[in-house]
Formats: sequence, C-alpha cells, structure tokens
Amino acid sequence: MFLGVDLGTSSVKTVIIDEGGTILAEASAPLHLSRPKPLWSEQRPEDWVNAAEDAIRALPEHLRAEVKGLGLSGQMHGAVLLDHSGCVLRPAILWNDGRAFQACADLEALAPELRIITGNKAMPGFTAPKLLWVKGNEPEIFRQVQKVLLPKDYLRLVWTGDYATDVSDASGTLWLDVATRSWSETVLAANALSTEVMPAVYEGPEVTGELSKASASRLGLPIVPVIAGGGDQAAGAIGAGVTQPGEASLALGTSGVLFTVTDKFRPNPEEAAHAFCHALPDTWHQMAVMLSAASAVDKVAQMAGYASPEDAYSAAESHGSSDGVLFLPYLDGERTPHDNPHACGAFFGLTSQTSPAALVHSALEGVAFAFVDGRDALVRAGGRFTHTSVIGGGARSTYWGKILASALDMPLSYRDGAEAGPAVGAARLALIGVNEASVENTCKPAPIRSEVLPDQYLSELYKARLETWRALYQATRHLTSQDIAA
Repeated sequence: MFLGVDLGTSSVKTVIIDEGGTILAEASAPLHLSRPKPLWSEQRPEDWVNAAEDAIRALPEHLRAEVKGLGLSGQMHGAVLLDHSGCVLRPAILWNDGRAFQACADLEALAPELRIITGNKAMPGFTAPKLLWVKGNEPEIFRQVQKVLLPKDYLRLVWTGDYATDVSDASGTLWLDVATRSWSETVLAANALSTEVMPAVYEGPEVTGELSKASASRLGLPIVPVIAGGGDQAAGAIGAGVTQPGEASLALGTSGVLFTVTDKFRPNPEEAAHAFCHALPDTWHQMAVMLSAASAVDKVAQMAGYASPEDAYSAAESHGSSDGVLFLPYLDGERTPHDNPHACGAFFGLTSQTSPAALVHSALEGVAFAFVDGRDALVRAGGRFTHTSVIGGGARSTYWGKILASALDMPLSYRDGAEAGPAVGAARLALIGVNEASVENTCKPAPIRSEVLPDQYLSELYKARLETWRALYQATRHLTSQDIAA
C-alpha cells in the first residue's frame, strides 16, 4: 500500500493505492483562506498539518497499517518562512496572492537573466517576488528567515524533520535553474538569499527521509520512507498518466491549468506561459495557468442562490444556455496570458430575463474561453496536445466537459479517479521510489470513463463569442488599475 497526500487550497486529500495502482480508499479535510487585505491570500501552516493529519486518520486503519511509502503533493508557490528554530514567522503567502506585483519588476531589474535561467516571467504568484515584498515591507521578519519552504514541504518537515523539496515544485519559486534542475545562486542573490536558506532538491520519486516515530504513531502509520513528490500540477499529471511528450491534462480545481509534457526545457515567458521540471527525471512540462476555474463557477453558484455547486451545475445543464451573457472569470487576477493581478471578474449582457441558471452557464463558458487563451499561448510556445485528460474536482461534470471540448475544439478524456489526481500522483511516485518500479508500468492512464467530443454547433458558436469575450477584457482592463484594486 502507498499513501498520497495532496495539500490543496480548499482541502487536503489523501488516497491509498495498492501495488497495482488501484485506489483503495480516499479521504479529505477542509481548509480555509484568509484575505486580510485586497490582493492578499494567506493560510496558517499549522492548519495544513491539522487538516492533513485528520485526512490521513480518516483512511481505514487496517490499510494505513500496510502502507510502505508516503508521497507528497501540494499547492505551489507558497512562501513558508521559518526562523533558526524552524518556527513559522508569519502566515504563508499563497499562489493566488497578488500583493507582490511591484516586486516582480524590481526582481527582474535585480536579476536581468531571470527569464533565461528560470524560463519564466516574474509574476506575483511566484515565491521569489513574495520574499522581495517581505524584505521591503516586513524587514524585521525577513531578517529572521533561516529557511524557506513550499507548502507541502512544511508537512514533510513536521513529519520527518527534513528540509527537502522536489524539482517540479521548486520550479515555481523562480529560484531554480530549470534546465539544470538545481538552485540558481544568481537569482537567489537578487533576493538577498543563498542556497543555505533553500531545502535540498530531489527528483520526484526519490526518498527524502522517513516518518519520525512520533509522527508515525500519531498518524497510525508504520515508519515508512517519504518521497520528494511533486507540485500539484505535476503530481496530478502523473496521477492521470500524463508522462510522455504531447500528453496533456486539463485541471479543474480552485485554479485551472492546461499542462503538456515536453521532452526538454521549452520556455516562453513573454506570453506568461510556464516552463517547469516535471516530477519525473529528465522530463519537463509547460503550463497555462488561470487563477480561478472551478472556484469561479462555485462563486457564481453561491451568488445565484444555489444550495450547492452540484445543484448549480445541474441547473445550468437543464437550462442549456447562457442566454448571451458573458463572464470574465478573473476573480483573483489572472496569469496566462494576461499576467494581471488586478484583473477582475465581470458579467456582461444581463437583462431582466436573465436566470440564475444562465449565470452559472456563462461561468462555465467563461472558464472554457480562458482555457482557449491559455492553450493558444502554449501552442505558440511549441506545446503539443496529442491527448488531453481532465482532472480535478471539476472533472465530475461531463456537461462542463462538453462546453470545454467545444470551446477548445479537441476531445477530452475523463478517467477513473480523475477527481483525486494529485494525491494519486503522489502515491504513484511513492510506489516508484520505494519499489524501484518503472514509470511505464506505474503511471499508466486510468481507464477512460467517458470521452467528450466537441459539438460542431457549439464549436462554431464559441468561436464567434470568443472574440467578443476577449474584447470585453480589453475594453475593461483599464478600469481595474492598481488604484481601483487597492
């Protein structure tokens, strides 16, 4: 048995798989965001530990007793700042926090080679600009920083005592030389940091340590090896069997990510596309990232008065149309392709006849249109899409899949276990690392539950509506300036 733990933004998910990769049990525990100021997004690392331990203990006791290895996955880019005693200095600044927008320009000025070394443009969500913000705005905290960890790696520290991370998660810091898969002294120096402050970097399937006796007892687990793991998107791709160049995944979670595997480092920072290490050795990937995906639909569902997202999805499907309403899903700013932390959500085309179901339907379409923008940016960067699997919580709705497939004009596969993607990927990495199993045998795609093909009528309709939708953002972006957002 192998345990996978995925530290998300809204919850922690855990799974146990057997030697053949079959999911035997799943559990989750909720998390909550704190937004104390505009553009800020924070969580307390101790809340992650409590939720993760609850989600592990919620798994059947007899299965936990048979676990042979633990793999970690988690939300990327978060800044966990620790002092000389390993104590947390402040709440973690998360991936969807936009406060460091000015620090991005400062960082690129301090490190002119940043885009060449990291393959990515400095954007507020990345870790490095956050540290520059802390240095300028909380200097007393910055002076105490002895270690910087990513979210999932704080769980590792608590459970094993080890300061370690993996190359896929480290890629999202803007401190990694992504081509050589090692920390860059040049970029770290721009942050007034050094490699001593960074955790050791491992490939995804490598063992970084083992559970302490106290942690194992508390979690009801044997003292087992802990694997480096992966950032949530890389781990989710592995969970979906996306490991070969051209294979892709479309993740529908709090954020939305279009992910495609590449055979080498293929950066294109000018269009805000990401180029990162995959969580497998000698493999890289590209990503288009939107900051609000399923979370945007859930927010609209709440605003429209539905008791649950499931009720909203069902109502949208029954209604079958947005009735001409357009929705910009930029509830927390946007990355690919706009790199605009001040971008805002908006409805356009409302009438006295607009129904709540039409609003939800327009949200489903708006997220789909944002994915088209991201896909186009990756294609211009040399990305390929030979086969695309849908993963994440939004994978539960195949009706949304019809909208997505039609907007993207490409087929989408829905596989068994797609909702648990990153946790499954983390467990698979543990299986590979502990058993020295092959990637080919371990990371086979799960059986296809359904395949959603583009609807020709919708594809033509969406092509026409996409241009109006894009024009809506261009016509309103000047209204979401820094002054207004503040």
